[in-house]
Amino acid sequence: MLIEGFSFFDALYMTVITVTTIGYSETNQLSPIGRAFNICFIVTSFSIFTYAFATITRYVTSGEMQFYFKNKKLMKQVDALNNHVIICGFGRNGQQAARTLRAHKLDFIVIDSRSEMIDLWFQHEGGELLYIVGDATDDSILKKAGIEKADSLVCALPDDANNVFIVLSARTLNPNLKIISRASKHTSINKLKTAGANSISMPELLGGIFMATQVSKPDVIEFIEYLTGDEGESINIESIAYDKLPPNIRDTSLKTIMDWKKTGVTCIGIKDELGKFLINPNADITITTGMKVIVLGNKQQINAMKHNVGED
Repeated sequence: MLIEGFSFFDALYMTVITVTTIGYSETNQLSPIGRAFNICFIVTSFSIFTYAFATITRYVTSGEMQFYFKNKKLMKQVDALNNHVIICGFGRNGQQAARTLRAHKLDFIVIDSRSEMIDLWFQHEGGELLYIVGDATDDSILKKAGIEKADSLVCALPDDANNVFIVLSARTLNPNLKIISRASKHTSINKLKTAGANSISMPELLGGIFMATQVSKPDVIEFIEYLTGDEGESINIESIAYDKLPPNIRDTSLKTIMDWKKTGVTCIGIKDELGKFLINPNADITITTGMKVIVLGNKQQINAMKHNVGED
């Protein structure tokens, strides 16, 4: 338009047939200056086209496009999560936690910086898994996993210092979060509690207790394995908090609560307002604020009980 004085439409037409290399006849004769401009225009547009084509090809062949869509799908699934569990560390403890959560049909997402651990899960377990490959000590990764909306966090990293750091960050990001952390050393327990962990587990200690109990009380261990294993998947233990009970049966006896719309579940204990457990409690005990009732039953009975107290 500036060099040859073409109208806008003629200039646009010339641009399109030049860039697309169709090469129809020129709308008007070009002057030497116009032809020089056209040469530069052709070389430039062809170079841009070649670069763009090469970039797109590399993007597709390198798997970046697949990663983009996979990551976009993951983020949509994470955004839909609410009151879920975040597992930090996907070693043996983290994977066992994932199996148990999956068996109880609880939503969870895994964070681990080692992609090979995720691959190992898919090789042996299969099925779907929500995961983020990243450093769980990074606040942005915790936020990406929906820490603000999560119900619980499981810290299963082998390094106690990392677990302390994650617990501290998670407690800051979500003050109401329930945090369960692994500890390898006794000296780390107080640090984890101070950082904000609600519960601390020492796998090595529990393993030793478990093996000793297999010697002293083998039938008890066999029963526990039945409850937690595949055969006992239909057997559940649930805790029903005082504030989940219908108003008309609060501050009443345990017998009244267990008889209310009977479902067949059995009360095996209660947890008082101080956090102490009472096993096989007397039926006349009154359930008051802060207390929880621990019940045992099959899936159907537990679901019926939860429906009774409005949890479903």
